[in-house]
Amino acid sequence: MDSLISQLHKFVPFDASQQSLWISIAAIAFNPTAWNIVARNEHRNRTLTRNVFGGNARIGCYFLAIMIFSFGMLRDSLYTRALLAQPKKAVLPQPWDTIVPAALAIVGQIFVLTSTWQLGITGTFLGDYFGILMDSKVEGFPFNVLRDPMYVGSTMCFAAGALWYERPVGLLITLYVYVVYIIALRFEGPFTDMIYSTREESKRKGKSSEVETKKDL
Repeated sequence: MDSLISQLHKFVPFDASQQSLWISIAAIAFNPTAWNIVARNEHRNRTLTRNVFGGNARIGCYFLAIMIFSFGMLRDSLYTRALLAQPKKAVLPQPWDTIVPAALAIVGQIFVLTSTWQLGITGTFLGDYFGILMDSKVEGFPFNVLRDPMYVGSTMCFAAGALWYERPVGLLITLYVYVVYIIALRFEGPFTDMIYSTREESKRKGKSSEVETKKDL
């Protein structure tokens, strides 16, 4: 571990002794991991819906949405705090040192906000795990240009922060964020597909039962 840190330090200046750096890294991994665990448990056991919110799945989803949003804000705050405690070094020449991070932040936020608009609160914050399924696949912008625009947009905002504050270590953290998101999607994507596949299978069985009933009549 020490040898890896020393090798990285030759290319990217950073202070590994700063506790804020490791807290930020832990927070980045915690968020998608925790929410996927909570959501999967909800799908299987309906813990929040039944035991906390009296059978109301929508309120349970809204509660999880508030938690995800709040911890996301905390994560971003911890990231900024970690950056400011790290060595400063210009990454881009002027005026690109302002133009590039500003553009990344704007485009990233557009992806995040338009994704939320298209999906709605329940669609954005794992409502399908609560049994609140969307009627059809969302295909409007930004989903017509990116498969996972919310994760891409969030990653762009991390990169924007690193470049804006001129902390090269932030670019390493951004790469780490991207890897964490890819791992989360490998668990989240297939599970979500399974939920919707199960619904479609139930619909087909329901239609088959209706046809058989009509034949009997």
